Amino acid sequence: MINEETFASRLTSLREQKKVSAREMSLDLGQNGSYINRIENRKAFPSMQCFFYICDYLQISPAAFFDDTTKAPHALDTLTELLKTLSVEQLELIAQIAREFSEK
Repeated sequence: MINEETFASRLTSLREQKKVSAREMSLDLGQNGSYINRIENRKAFPSMQCFFYICDYLQISPAAFFDDTTKAPHALDTLTELLKTLSVEQLELIAQIAREFSEK
């Protein structure tokens, strides 16, 4: 669970995964160029509406933002959508590979 102290670092991590600068993200959100930087440096906190815009921008749900056990929620969502198109046999192979990765 994320608290106020870790909100900024989670935002930084998710933004970096998207490979976008804090300034670019701020401007894309229609904010001042330093908006995201101020949040990441714990000098500001987004309103609820801006938080939803941030999640939309990052292409994740608010729940995924707060689930710090998932390192790359957007990648997980993409993978989940792809998995839905596979056959049972293909899913079993993917599951076997995932188990092998998680054991290492």
